[in-house]
Amino acid sequence: MTERHDTVTEVPPASVATPTRRPLWRWIAVGVFAVALALWIVREGFPTDPIAIFAWLWLLTIAWQIDAPPREHLAFARDWWPALALLMGYMYSRGLADNLGVPVHVTSAIRFDEWLFGGTLPSAALQKAWCGDPCTWGSHGSWYDTVFATTYYSHFVVGLSVAVALWLRNRDLWLPYMRRYIGLNLLGLACYIAYPLAPPWWASEHGYLSEPVSRITSRGWDTIGLQSARLDLGPDMLVGNAVAAMPSLHTAMATMIALFGITRLHHPARWLLLLYPALMSVTLVYTGEHYVLDVLAGYCAAGIVMLAASAWERWRAAQAIANT
Repeated sequence: MTERHDTVTEVPPASVATPTRRPLWRWIAVGVFAVALALWIVREGFPTDPIAIFAWLWLLTIAWQIDAPPREHLAFARDWWPALALLMGYMYSRGLADNLGVPVHVTSAIRFDEWLFGGTLPSAALQKAWCGDPCTWGSHGSWYDTVFATTYYSHFVVGLSVAVALWLRNRDLWLPYMRRYIGLNLLGLACYIAYPLAPPWWASEHGYLSEPVSRITSRGWDTIGLQSARLDLGPDMLVGNAVAAMPSLHTAMATMIALFGITRLHHPARWLLLLYPALMSVTLVYTGEHYVLDVLAGYCAAGIVMLAASAWERWRAAQAIANT
């Protein structure tokens, strides 16, 4: 009879296992990326159009995966080009939304806000209390103006930055997130076409308000010497729409990001994510970009998209089970 010998593989104790460390080159590459982005912001301005944002985010993924093969870097373009195409279509069609024959609404939101706050327009009241005299784009702001300006411009990068983080770390969550992100943009576009609404600063410039409301969105960045970093919000923009205030997509996107995180995370601190849409709401009303009505509509838009996407995903999962 042949004697059987079991082979035993020795496993080194955990105490002597080699620790896993991130490659040094990753941090060097990320550092170079951060310096390049900072210089770009100071010299050229904050990237706000989809192509520039996608280019910088792609560079970030390359820096983060600096030791990955080229096919991994090209996978970003493969996975993201549909989202880029949709967002480019949104950006340029949004600028045509008020040229399709639908009358621009001005006084309806004014009356709602005044009714809600006992005859006071919140934008005018906040600027009177916080902005100082004169309250103009070029006047010197306070520290909270810098906070508000940063909060406003975070809209252009936070949503896509979260998407990139999910793409790098959790592809199973990336697609549901992008479904909500793009869906929210398309819902906003449909509302802009159906109900063009002028914001407070526009109404003030055209004589609809008894108290002046200035557009002071970038005032806080001017205060710290970042005049070149602000977004050109003038009337000659090739994209964008001065009368696309309903709903507030800034509020809607911030709310969607917060709700997405709250429904996926389990730590009690996840509820702090609600501070983002809250701060964004105050920012938009104070800077003259939106009425409270627009902000409330943004909350509703985010809720509608979250519920619709969840319902569709449950239906798809039920269909997949039924077909097995």
